[in-house]
Amino acid sequence: MQTGIPNAFGESPTRLLRRVPQPKSYTDVLARAVFRLLLVVQGLGAFALITFGVLLKKSRVARPVITPLIRQEIFRSGVKLLPMFLFLALALGLLVIGQTVVILQKIGAFNYLGTVMVVVIVRELGPLLAAALVLARVGTANVIELGTARALGEVEALEALGIDPIHYLVVPRVIGLALGTFALTVYLILGALGSGYLWAFLQDVPILPGDYFRQLAGALRGLDFVLLALKTAAFGGIIAIITCYHGLAQPLRLEDVSRATVRAVAQAVIAFVVLDALFILVYLLA
Repeated sequence: MQTGIPNAFGESPTRLLRRVPQPKSYTDVLARAVFRLLLVVQGLGAFALITFGVLLKKSRVARPVITPLIRQEIFRSGVKLLPMFLFLALALGLLVIGQTVVILQKIGAFNYLGTVMVVVIVRELGPLLAAALVLARVGTANVIELGTARALGEVEALEALGIDPIHYLVVPRVIGLALGTFALTVYLILGALGSGYLWAFLQDVPILPGDYFRQLAGALRGLDFVLLALKTAAFGGIIAIITCYHGLAQPLRLEDVSRATVRAVAQAVIAFVVLDALFILVYLLA
């Protein structure tokens, strides 16, 4: 069955490029870096298209098998991380939001409190921080699990049994990480906003709970909720695609798994920044 995964004994274009002697001039170094970037983008793009094609084409295939796998991924990337995220929300509220409230009190700018909270926490810091933590806890595990399975020949064994590795291994992770990242981001934002007011209350800041949440509601727009859902789900999908790509779509030996994990984390962080910049443009143009 063809799944778009290269043969285990072949070499990817990126690996072949690394075997080429290193250039000496800065122009050659830059050209080599750009070419490697294009190869990575091409590989990730092709893998993403294959994954979403399988997701749409086989959405009703083997549901009794795939549905429990999706639930397992939601539990691993959502419910299991909830205690850590609640602690982080408390810390974020105390260290960031509480200090912001105190500074606004000193300059007499309480009317901008809701706007500052929405821009800093809801639009930017909350989604990025949640995605980074999910990447660190779940994304790295994906690369290690899938890379080890690929190196030991387990993926080829699935193909020999007539099981599509993309459908069985990647699709549940894409759906589970997208839903889990979205849910954890919502909990993180709500917890941070609540603990921020608690910090302000402990410092005797003269603002009532009703005024605080009224300013937040006034600063929020319908577009914020839509873009928050799209951004966080996209972050989860990016984590799944990039980590599964580095675990499955490139020939690996056991000693290569750690390097593949490092590459996956670096590329996912870059993808977060690029995607966040696109959403910032949407906010500015809306």
